[in-house]
Amino acid sequence: MPLFATPPPAPKDAGAPVLPDYGGACLSSLVPALLASLDGEEPASWLPEPVRGADQVVLLVLDGLGFEQLTANRDVAPALSAMHGRAITSVVPTTTATALTSITTGSPPAAHGIVGYRMHVAGSVLNVLRWTVASGDARQSIPPSSLQHRLPFAGREVPVVSRAEFARSGFSEAHLAGSRLVGWRLPSSIGVEVSALLGAGERFVYAYYDGVDKVAHEHGLGEHYRAELSFADRIVADLLARLPAGAALVVTADHGQVEVPEPAIELPPELLADVEGFSGEGRFRWLHAWPGRAQALAAACLDRFDDVAWVRTRRQLITESWFGGQLTPAVAALLGDVALVARQPVAFSDPADTGELRLLARHGSVTSAEMLVPLLAGRC
Repeated sequence: MPLFATPPPAPKDAGAPVLPDYGGACLSSLVPALLASLDGEEPASWLPEPVRGADQVVLLVLDGLGFEQLTANRDVAPALSAMHGRAITSVVPTTTATALTSITTGSPPAAHGIVGYRMHVAGSVLNVLRWTVASGDARQSIPPSSLQHRLPFAGREVPVVSRAEFARSGFSEAHLAGSRLVGWRLPSSIGVEVSALLGAGERFVYAYYDGVDKVAHEHGLGEHYRAELSFADRIVADLLARLPAGAALVVTADHGQVEVPEPAIELPPELLADVEGFSGEGRFRWLHAWPGRAQALAAACLDRFDDVAWVRTRRQLITESWFGGQLTPAVAALLGDVALVARQPVAFSDPADTGELRLLARHGSVTSAEMLVPLLAGRC
């Protein structure tokens, strides 16, 4: 049954975090489930019907397209709206670096170790998407393979159709190590490249488009967003039209979005006195406490921000399995001491990350708008 012919998921309690369904209908389980289905195993019950029996699969990730945003704008996305599927969960945090690594490696953040957009690594804060630290390119000082060891796509040689300029980036080395990148310069080429790969006999093709996320960050979720969603929908329609018999197109996203109308919240001086540094991002802000000050910082943050954020210590998040399992000491060391996880449409400032100041829509937290992503499938 097409996606919007089915009842929407029950409303989520705004007071409770929406945590990933690790091991079930979650991004970290998606590639293993698709590969198993291609191998002739019984498909996971949460996979859409068109995947069943398919002998070729294209997985298209539309960066930033949350399930709730698609539902609210389905009138401009007829191709997506006609596909079969449901909502599944992203991972924690709901950020591109973490979620894409979970998709490609088929593992939760606790296992692959890319636990945020900006991570505290060896005394520096690493911007994972750019693979830079304050002094510049970090590919030599922090080799991608030193942080992320898991092979993408279960070690299979899967072609990746993505922006050509991503070919040699540090993040590509981290989450797509060994994959063959088939680069596109303009989005009109996505369907052409995917069609050629399917015609050459590739059984599984991974494709990525980042336009929806970019427009949301720059313009919010208004008319620019609707125009971009309509454009992305035409990419989907083109891919569906090019599918050979027996092939299925699967569409998902890494996270959703929340509009944040006000400037990011700056920590007051009395809290800053306990903070050595920051990492993470605006809606999942890690505070790194000075030695001996973590407990006091957590208490002060809870008193100050409990009405707008879930305030958690590192130990609480690990104990509550937000990252999908037990973390090794090396991965746990990448986290801060106290996390400010926004529950309201707010963000928390990091004085060292000026690039985030201009974002109109954001993600990273565990609200349903950010955590729920579409899982859709169709055939020609």
